[in-house]
Amino acid sequence: MSENEVELRSELQELENIEENDGADDESIADDLYTISSHGVDQTAEVLIGKINKKQFVIPEFQREYVWSKNDASKFVESLLLGLPVPGIFLYKEPESQTHLVIDGQQRLKSLQRYFHGFFGNQKFRLSGIKSKWNGLAYDELDEDDQTRLDDAIIHVTIFKQDTPTNNMDSVYEVFERINIGGMRLSPEEIRSCVAHGNLNKLLFELNDNEIWRGIFGPKSKRLKDVELILRFFAFKNNLEGYERPMKKFLTDFMTENRSPDEMTQETYRGDWETMLTRVKNSCGDRPFRPGGRALNVAFFDSFSVL
Repeated sequence: MSENEVELRSELQELENIEENDGADDESIADDLYTISSHGVDQTAEVLIGKINKKQFVIPEFQREYVWSKNDASKFVESLLLGLPVPGIFLYKEPESQTHLVIDGQQRLKSLQRYFHGFFGNQKFRLSGIKSKWNGLAYDELDEDDQTRLDDAIIHVTIFKQDTPTNNMDSVYEVFERINIGGMRLSPEEIRSCVAHGNLNKLLFELNDNEIWRGIFGPKSKRLKDVELILRFFAFKNNLEGYERPMKKFLTDFMTENRSPDEMTQETYRGDWETMLTRVKNSCGDRPFRPGGRALNVAFFDSFSVL
């Protein structure tokens, strides 16, 4: 079975478990013009790895996992050793800090990081699946000239930041969605988990492990549909009067504006979520929000969870 067929089967299994009704998630959240500053810079592989190690470049914790095989990573490293041009890296400069969020290029950066550190998983990272003289060699087994050649290999980096408007991150969301659309399209919550990473995002994933919630929703969603429902609960509970279509923008704005709640707010959120789940289970049993069928109905969840 091909990778695309596996992904499609996964999508269909998730659709069987959740029934959505708002029909607005394909709408663009962009409704204003942006003022965006951007510039390009050529940086060496050694400098890029140094910035990752110092956490100046942030690969969001819940971004799509590293999926390249060792052969994929080896071919990328070989391209740099051969002096071939490679796709650039796309970064968003966060306004409140000097850190840069990796919007596109995490597979390339992580491959480099693994090769420089010497390990691919638990094994020594020796290049494989290539026909050049470097096949079978780890970084520390390259001769000095080749190590220098790789250290000095140039990768183009595009850095951008949103100057206006200042009250949302819509342009970052749009850029992330559009730049990733060439591969498997990311779900809205996968994108939010990257561009609005912070304490709220971590809390959503923590609450997603709740035993009652797992019984209500079922197996964890690979596309973060269960995490998005938790976000919907908090967004409606705390900002119902602010709701406007599309739902995607409403959720993104709420998560962006509340991305770093303090400990007291996190405890309030945690208590609200656990109280709601206990109330629903005691009133409706283990399989609520599923009128006349097996699929969890999102409209019913929105309506009854926030009562």
